[in-house]
Amino acid sequence: MSVQSAAADVDVDLRQLFASLARNWLRIVLVTLVVTGLAFAFAWLATPQYKAVAKLEIGPRESVFTRPAGSTNDDKPATDEEAVATEVQIISSPDILKKVASELDLEKLPEFDETLKMSALSRALVLVGLKSDPFEIAPEERVLKAMHEKLNVYSIEKTRVIAVEISSRDPQLAAKIADAVAQAYLASKGNAKKESNTAATGFLGPEITDLQNRVKEAEAKVAAYRAQSDLLMGGNNSVLATQQLSELSTELSRVRANRAAAEATADSVRKALQNGGTLDSVPEVLSSELIQRLLERQVELRTNIADLSTTLLDNHPRIRALKSQLADLDGQIRNEAQKILKGLATQAQTAKAREDQLVQEVNQLKAASARAGEQQVQLDALQRDANAQRQQLESYMASYREAASRADRNYLPVDARLLSKAQVPTEPYFPKIGPITGAAAAASLLLMAIGTLLKELFSGRALRPAAGARFEPIEQVAMPVARTEPAVTEADNEHRDDSAADDYIRQSAAIETAAESVAENPEPRQSRLGEIDVEKAAEKLIASGAARAIFVSPEGDEAAATAVLVAREVSDAGLRVLLLDLTASGAASRPMLESGLFPGITNLLASEAQFSDVIHPDLYSDAHVIPVGTADPVRAMRAADRLPIIMQSLTTAYDLVVVECGPADAQGISRLVGDGTEVFLSMLEADDEVTQAAVKLIENGYPDVTLVTPVGHEPGNPLPGRRSAA
Repeated sequence: MSVQSAAADVDVDLRQLFASLARNWLRIVLVTLVVTGLAFAFAWLATPQYKAVAKLEIGPRESVFTRPAGSTNDDKPATDEEAVATEVQIISSPDILKKVASELDLEKLPEFDETLKMSALSRALVLVGLKSDPFEIAPEERVLKAMHEKLNVYSIEKTRVIAVEISSRDPQLAAKIADAVAQAYLASKGNAKKESNTAATGFLGPEITDLQNRVKEAEAKVAAYRAQSDLLMGGNNSVLATQQLSELSTELSRVRANRAAAEATADSVRKALQNGGTLDSVPEVLSSELIQRLLERQVELRTNIADLSTTLLDNHPRIRALKSQLADLDGQIRNEAQKILKGLATQAQTAKAREDQLVQEVNQLKAASARAGEQQVQLDALQRDANAQRQQLESYMASYREAASRADRNYLPVDARLLSKAQVPTEPYFPKIGPITGAAAAASLLLMAIGTLLKELFSGRALRPAAGARFEPIEQVAMPVARTEPAVTEADNEHRDDSAADDYIRQSAAIETAAESVAENPEPRQSRLGEIDVEKAAEKLIASGAARAIFVSPEGDEAAATAVLVAREVSDAGLRVLLLDLTASGAASRPMLESGLFPGITNLLASEAQFSDVIHPDLYSDAHVIPVGTADPVRAMRAADRLPIIMQSLTTAYDLVVVECGPADAQGISRLVGDGTEVFLSMLEADDEVTQAAVKLIENGYPDVTLVTPVGHEPGNPLPGRRSAA
């Protein structure tokens, strides 16, 4: 059986944690003052830097009066975020910076060429290879590098304004460089337009000459083809054959209509004559003057016959004479109708002959019109090619005249303007003595406070057992170092708290017995080596500032209680103390933890745990303890060479590391000894065993060994908040 780690049953003692700030206030204040003083000296001695800013507005500058003919507002370049960002890169390009550096002779200033005035420190750094040799870089590149470091070109958010910012030791030089960069940018944009116009005229000149020749050739082809094809143009700008075909088609339609009308009239007259019907309904018959007179005479005779029939009989000679005349009139009318019928038939035949003639002519014109249409298509193609080349020629000539006029008049409006010139700065932007000093003071004070709190927290002094914490058993196989703990049964689990208390009482009784046995024989100890009690041992360690206290106990586990008492005594004095238990049975750490089954030094050596897992708080003082642990001791001893490293780490974190080694010899403690080490020999009785152990330690290089006895020491009450074993 084993118990859970006590690290899970501790809380942070905030009062103890923040009390470390009061204990270390002098160090915090001194470090803060030193850092503040250094920051103030740096800000006071640093070379002041001045910053000047020139602003450019990006946008089209072309007016409606100078805009090329045919262009609109849609043709002007876009000034979106990408366009402004592009102009920012152009302004900071090496070409513009080289031009500015050449105009202002920046290569002659040490600020822009460190080789002109190189400090001894920089030369030393170059010699040892910690800094690149500036002489290996071309002078022009050195100036450009310095300008890039001092130049800051950026676009102002949500505007088309670009700021050109430059810093320098000389305020007037900063303003000059900013203005020079802006002017160089505007000049480069103008030169770019000038080059564009020159390139345009250079391109358009030969193209216009070539186009003029091609237009002449195309128009000559049109004229030659029109003459060759004999394409005569009629009205409405159409081919003559097509126009004639249209007219003949109209005439043919009219002739066909006349023929059909004549045939229809002749047919109606014929039917009237054949059937003996009246001819009054035939318009052609009625239109004859002779027939009209005959009809009038017929009407007159019928009227007379009707009048006479009222007084005379039908056989009266006058009536018979009138009827005879009436019959002759009918015959005459029919004869005239026959003549009209013959005329209509002749008219229809004539129309039919004319129709046939027109059909032949239309067919001939159709073939001619088809040929003319094919020729017209070819002619139109030649005409379109000539027109296209002429339009391109006219466009090129207009563009050429526009570019030439701008070049001659030197009118090159760039898409940007200088919004504001750089003003000579009156105050340096760096260093700001007040802000730098204040920031350094605040930062150093904060960092020192945080470092102190973290150191206090990680040291464990700011940890305390949680209220009501209990060590519950968990199932795991124990791996004791020297002896096996008795098995814990279920009945023992019910009384685990009482067992822990009994264990502490038993260890405390051993300490008291040791003290009594030493008190019974005070005489022999007076004639031995320098012998002191627990209080004097603690005072010696505190006064000497020792970092390590190595305790050797030749009398075994009972004498190991001395190391525990000394550790608690030093801890009560306010020092950070850690006890490392290297005994085989864990006799030193057991009274401090109520159990020997916590992870400890063997787990650390076996790489089964970290420092945070093996360091536990003493239940009855502010000291910390690393027990023997539960790992395999054979496996742990394979890593015994790590003990010096572990000791060094512990002495760094704690003011004092107390090591209880049990009945070890000089060789056994050699890995634990370091700077600031005190060696103590724990004893209960002044017997030969103790004397021989002391002599061996002295003979093997530890002449300052000190004998310690717990005689007269009375352990104090447990600390408030700690668990009592009573």
